[in-house]
Amino acid sequence: MTQAGGAAALRLLLIGPPGAGKGTQAARLSAAYDIPAVSTGDIFRENVKNGTELGVKAKSFMDAGQYVPDALTNDLVRDRLQQPDAADGFLLDGYPRTLQQVEELDDILGVSGASLDAVIVLEADTDEVVRRLLKRSAEQGRSDDTEEVIRKRLDVYAEQTAPLVEVYDARGLVVTVDGLGEIDDVTGRIIAALAAR
Repeated sequence: MTQAGGAAALRLLLIGPPGAGKGTQAARLSAAYDIPAVSTGDIFRENVKNGTELGVKAKSFMDAGQYVPDALTNDLVRDRLQQPDAADGFLLDGYPRTLQQVEELDDILGVSGASLDAVIVLEADTDEVVRRLLKRSAEQGRSDDTEEVIRKRLDVYAEQTAPLVEVYDARGLVVTVDGLGEIDDVTGRIIAALAAR
């Protein structure tokens, strides 16, 4: 696997519970490896903003407060990964979320003979994550983010993500990193773990 700043294509997936700092680490790894950070939320917003055919479809679900269906999400990700800036690698954040999406990603990458190089799993103590999210919700005035709601979200994340991690672990792709601590330290741990592969 290429070190930070190396030239080979690097295709990464970042998984972690809400509040583990995925967004922050995705931005840092994107800069370190000079690859785009691709999040489904960003893809949705970009397509909606640009009024693309897929964006118009996604907006109809988002406006109704519904999840964007797998088939449409898959089409949006397929389109994004075919953009020129993703040709030399990317970091996925928020996709895949289901086993069906894992299969779809395999198909998307398989067309060009590519595959994921590593799946970074950020681990974080549940109580610490709850503390972080409660603090963040208080700072942002989000009274709906109660401890009960946050713990439910973490349970759902664990339930949905465990099968994905098992699949990627069986392929020898999982790199587990402690997601707690100073931001620089976490980034350093991820880069060191990837370099050691």
